[in-house]
Amino acid sequence: MFQGMEDRPSSVLPAAPSVLQEGASSAGTAWRVLAVLSALMGFASISTDFYLPAMPAMAAALHAGHGMLEFSITGYLIGFSVGQLFWGPVSDKFGRRPPVAAGLVLFIIGSAGCALAASAEAIIGWRVVQALGASACVVIARAMVSDLYEGARAARMLSTLMAVMAIAPLLGPLIGAQVAAWAGWRAIFWLLVAVGIASLVALYTIPETLPPLRRQGGRLSGAFARYAKLLTERRILAYAGAGGFFYAGMFAYIAGTPFAYIDYHHFPARYYGLLFGAGILGVMASNALNARLVARLGADRLLIAGTTIAALAGGASAMAAWSDWGGLWGLVLPLFVFISCTGLIVANSVAGALAEFSVQAGAVSALVGALQYGSGIAGSGLVGLLADGTPRPMGWVMALAGIGSLLCARSLKRVASSQPAQATAVD
Repeated sequence: MFQGMEDRPSSVLPAAPSVLQEGASSAGTAWRVLAVLSALMGFASISTDFYLPAMPAMAAALHAGHGMLEFSITGYLIGFSVGQLFWGPVSDKFGRRPPVAAGLVLFIIGSAGCALAASAEAIIGWRVVQALGASACVVIARAMVSDLYEGARAARMLSTLMAVMAIAPLLGPLIGAQVAAWAGWRAIFWLLVAVGIASLVALYTIPETLPPLRRQGGRLSGAFARYAKLLTERRILAYAGAGGFFYAGMFAYIAGTPFAYIDYHHFPARYYGLLFGAGILGVMASNALNARLVARLGADRLLIAGTTIAALAGGASAMAAWSDWGGLWGLVLPLFVFISCTGLIVANSVAGALAEFSVQAGAVSALVGALQYGSGIAGSGLVGLLADGTPRPMGWVMALAGIGSLLCARSLKRVASSQPAQATAVD
């Protein structure tokens, strides 16, 4: 049952005929599928990155207490984690497109609610609704990749999608800052409403990737029993843990940097997107590197390399935040290295878990996503809870997250050696 990612064949699954019969073999349709999947996977980023530069202004306008707006990210992660557990089994049973469409409608409603909110508490509540919708887009897009590809090719495809979708968080803060300066922070959420509507239209330009013969039978209530069974699989837990701890650090970065850069180091809010975008360029580069190397070196080796670098960068971030050595740039550099590890950690952890149980791709994608983004709740929540006006809480959370991610990735080797009949050792 268990195999190293690099040992699986790199081919298109036989399940793809529904797509191929509708013309996905043509270059034009293939690029359209890639574009739509990239947009769907980007919903996790654009939902937050667009309004990051406006967070201090939002806090002032809504008379929010110290650290209150950070909980809008925590609320989003709660909705995102819970939503994935629902949408994954639904997509395994009813196909991929209908649940994505329903999720996009929820996203549009939540974004409009944020635009009309009169308090920080209302923002947090509507962010939960927004996240419940966005989670359908991300979890089902990953499952659609698993419908079409397997093994190293799936990891390459995920890396390619992440590199393409990284344009959203690269441009998001820059666009958000300009929109807020021109029309106020509420206009950012109206822009997200428009993005949701455009994505809903684009969804129906691509074919369904899960044909009826491959859909899961039985009641949806059985999904939680499947989750319980999956939680007993130690390799899936190791992959999810490696990604989950990293997500805790990543969302500590997302929640903490607007206040660390703008309030603490007095960096102009309108240029915050430039610093944030530098990290996204690192993510794009590491995703491109991962896509290039994964077939040759294996996903597990690259996952261990990425988590090792992340643990070192997290420790350096904590020291820079504590000592204030180097000022703003002394903090920016290790944060850049940490975030750049995304390309080596996220795609490989998700693809590794999906490779274990490809028949239940929707449920596995949902469970892994929920565990990963659920860890982000802890990361962003701790930054908000421990907020003291300095970057220190963010730095220490990222350091602990990097260490946890490394320990989980290293445990893959121990699990493989303890199951010689089922697993192929990576090293």
